[in-house]
Amino acid sequence: MTIENKKIGFCLTGSFCTFRKSIEQLKKIVNLNADVYPIMSFNSYNCDTKFGKSKDFIDEIELITNKKIIHSIQDAEPIGPKRMFDILIIAPCSGNTISKLANDIIDTPVTMAVKSHLRNEKPVVLAISTNNALSRKC
Repeated sequence: MTIENKKIGFCLTGSFCTFRKSIEQLKKIVNLNADVYPIMSFNSYNCDTKFGKSKDFIDEIELITNKKIIHSIQDAEPIGPKRMFDILIIAPCSGNTISKLANDIIDTPVTMAVKSHLRNEKPVVLAISTNNALSRKC
């Protein structure tokens, strides 16, 4: 199977410690000649952290993909109606985003992208990155 010429939505959420690894995977996907559209949650788009400045990540991602980042709910909403992607990837997918998706909370560009994309019954890949072990104490 090849991803050449596939349209891929690539979302980043607030697991900042894994941004470097996610961006390396983004580069690999682009180098396989996929048509990649970047999407970022509000926090990943706006927050500077000890792992880097948001503007630096934004500039790097836009350079790699040669596309402006989708970073508003309004810009993410047409993804489904326009049938924009063959597949949607969330890498990193934070525990917060997973929780929102599990409970149908659509309040970020990434959660809206997933909701809109799923209307077309197309696959979503979650690259889970969370330090809370995804568990509850009983």
